[in-house]
Amino acid sequence: MTPPDVVLEARGVSLRYPGTLALDNVTFRLPRGKVSALIGENGAGKSTLVKILAGIAQPTAGSLYLDGRKIAMRSVRDADAHRIGIIHQELNLCPNLSVAENICLARELTVRGVLDKRRQDDLARRLLARLEHPIDPRTPVGDLPLGQQQIVEIVKALARDVRVLMMDEPTSALSAAEIAVLFRIIRDLTARGVAIVYISHRLQELLEIADSVSVLRDGRMVAEADSGAVDIRWIVERMTGRPAGAAPLPQAGRTGPELLRVERLSLTAANGRPLLRDVALHLRSGEVLGVYGLMGAGRTELLECLMGLHPEAAGSVWLDSKNLAGLDTAARIAAGLAMVPEDRQASGIVQSLSVLANMTLAGLDRFARGPWLSPSAEMRAAAAKVSELRIKTSGLRHNIGSLSGGNQQKVALARCLLTEPRVLLLDEPTRGVDVGAKSEIHSIVRHLASAGMAIMVVSSELEEVRCTADRILVMSRGAVTGEFPATGTADDALASAASIAAKETA
Repeated sequence: MTPPDVVLEARGVSLRYPGTLALDNVTFRLPRGKVSALIGENGAGKSTLVKILAGIAQPTAGSLYLDGRKIAMRSVRDADAHRIGIIHQELNLCPNLSVAENICLARELTVRGVLDKRRQDDLARRLLARLEHPIDPRTPVGDLPLGQQQIVEIVKALARDVRVLMMDEPTSALSAAEIAVLFRIIRDLTARGVAIVYISHRLQELLEIADSVSVLRDGRMVAEADSGAVDIRWIVERMTGRPAGAAPLPQAGRTGPELLRVERLSLTAANGRPLLRDVALHLRSGEVLGVYGLMGAGRTELLECLMGLHPEAAGSVWLDSKNLAGLDTAARIAAGLAMVPEDRQASGIVQSLSVLANMTLAGLDRFARGPWLSPSAEMRAAAAKVSELRIKTSGLRHNIGSLSGGNQQKVALARCLLTEPRVLLLDEPTRGVDVGAKSEIHSIVRHLASAGMAIMVVSSELEEVRCTADRILVMSRGAVTGEFPATGTADDALASAASIAAKETA
């Protein structure tokens, strides 16, 4: 029987896909006015369970109960009728519509059957103000950076009068200040009785906001506890099934000659706002350069310019003493540059293709035998990367959508490595990745550097920059505002440099 304080319960839920048991007899209860953290490695079944609770997927066994009554949840519309909402890990927005139109989508405000855009704009403006983000409601969502798109996704959920709200990695593209604001909103919602499911790979963040933690492993619920009674070690051990304690990261060898040099790189937006301001940097063989900054600092734009995605940019880029001026992206990849983008769904993978095709897409010429591709050569190269990067997949020819978010990220990394780059650019390489996969990716970065590759890691997480980089550049408002050694520099010094410099360069 469902306890009286529980709003929504999944009881004995299982979901089987062809060849995969995604969930196995899982029971999960959501008390009203509480934050229930759902934890597990990539592929553990977290997103699958949330999709069932949100009506996106239907279980092959088990039942759902709302206020103790058994319900059928056959669609998102059913969930909406029960006042159950979700903030997706992979943003569910229409890039061609405005911010306000996305927020009010399927719940448009009308007057006598005519769309009332002014009321929609006002509603969006008020909700954005709650998150302390003055985004223009009329801006097309496709024109916003990823972090602001995530704010819109959160606001879209807040616009619904929900009883249950599921948050799947809601802070993966947010700054520390924005996370603090979101946490205030969450506490306001729980004070009004809303039950919240919170999924995040940032374990310290989970312990700060959650009332209880539930751990999934291989599709099974393996542990549940009050958050005040556990610590990160307890969580990691139950997530992985192994004693906590990561092996030290391998250190890079001695750095070699300079491979990449950037001078006076500048980029201006269509509205005249400077996105990059005279950026200069260098990167040596065997070195990992960390780039840290807050949202809007210009980190992603820097990597995009290096890859030739903004031909209008001014300044100079040299790769191994060769000026890359005038070269498009394909030519820069051929020259030895490769990039894993921040938003894997939009730019990192092709969702309609198989795991194999996604891996080999950027380096097809390496598998050519005369005018034909060699399927056996493709398969051997991809299989080697699956083993090297420990990618969990039931088959290389399966659609990439069958993989968890973290394994999709590894596929994006494998595609870059199959082009045999000399300089690897990583934009938020562990966004939405669990603690085990994050450690693996960090270790891969250091191994690649020790083998002589030059690597640039862009991240909004100081811990990530610190544990992978040899040097750290701080960016703010499009400018490089400081350079620090990765060791011996306090976190607050880096954070202060980023925020103070933002004011000085405004």
